[in-house]
Amino acid sequence: MKALVKEKAEPGLWLVDVPEPEIGPGDVLIKVLRTGICGTDLHIRSWDGWARQTIRTPLVAGHEFVGEVVETGRAVTDIQAGDLVSGEGHLVCGKCRNCLAGRRHLCRATVGLGVGRDGAFAEYVALPATNVWVHRVPVDLDVAAIFDPFGNAVHTALSFPLVGEDVLITGAGPIGLMAAAVARHAGARHVVITDVSADRLELARKIGVSLALDVRESTVADGQRTLGLREGFDIGLEMSGSPVAMRDMIANMTHGGRIAMLGLPAEEFAVDWSRIVTSMITIKGVYGREMFETWYAMTVLLEGGLDLAPVITGRHGYRDHEAAFADAVSGTGGKVILDWTA
Repeated sequence: MKALVKEKAEPGLWLVDVPEPEIGPGDVLIKVLRTGICGTDLHIRSWDGWARQTIRTPLVAGHEFVGEVVETGRAVTDIQAGDLVSGEGHLVCGKCRNCLAGRRHLCRATVGLGVGRDGAFAEYVALPATNVWVHRVPVDLDVAAIFDPFGNAVHTALSFPLVGEDVLITGAGPIGLMAAAVARHAGARHVVITDVSADRLELARKIGVSLALDVRESTVADGQRTLGLREGFDIGLEMSGSPVAMRDMIANMTHGGRIAMLGLPAEEFAVDWSRIVTSMITIKGVYGREMFETWYAMTVLLEGGLDLAPVITGRHGYRDHEAAFADAVSGTGGKVILDWTA
């Protein structure tokens, strides 16, 4: 089969022939239809410091996908050939304290699809049945392909109650944009998003945010004044990993404000801990999705009319992967999809 492989310890991904994956008794073999390109895939392709420390070559990359089940192991009873599925990309041990307590998203032995084992940038991918999400209701294939990052957005956005709250989102990348859509859909009063990309801020306006701020030209405090907020933001969703963005968020939260932080900083940085303490601000780190509570929430949100179409801005056949990655790395658009049937 064809697959995008990190063959060598150097920049690049290579489209090559590899053997089809084999499945065990509890596994599912899936024919991949669409995949999404993630920031993690960009790190692997560029072979940056994180990738050099994390990835063992050769490796089939990719973890955001939708596909059709073609074969199931003999122990699999609730998934059938022909089912349309996406996959939870965090494979857990099932034996640690958190796994046994039903908190699988906190497993210390998590292995990432397309990071610690061969992934979904291929014509076929194998997964344990326990990591397979069957789409029981109709869903657009492009949207189904990005359930993984959509789950990050939902997990972050729904970390705290949103109804009637004023929400600040720092970072209008694809996950930040999806979080903005979720916050609006979930009943937030105002949703403000910040970035330095005019194109991404325009996407945010299409999603329906209250205010899209280019922080090169306006401050978060300016945004507060524009909306008539007297005491600051109730909820913060930090999606950028930027030290400046995090400090601005803390400075503009109301007393008792709550921050969910998904953006991963490249290095340690200082924040105003006195402000955090005296304003009694809660900061919660978020990683991945709650398995599978977040997946249920994603499906219900889409059934309820949440529209993610504006977030998907690039579509390419898998043989045109170089153009697709160039599109994704530009930092000006939303999600980029690879079609494995083209």
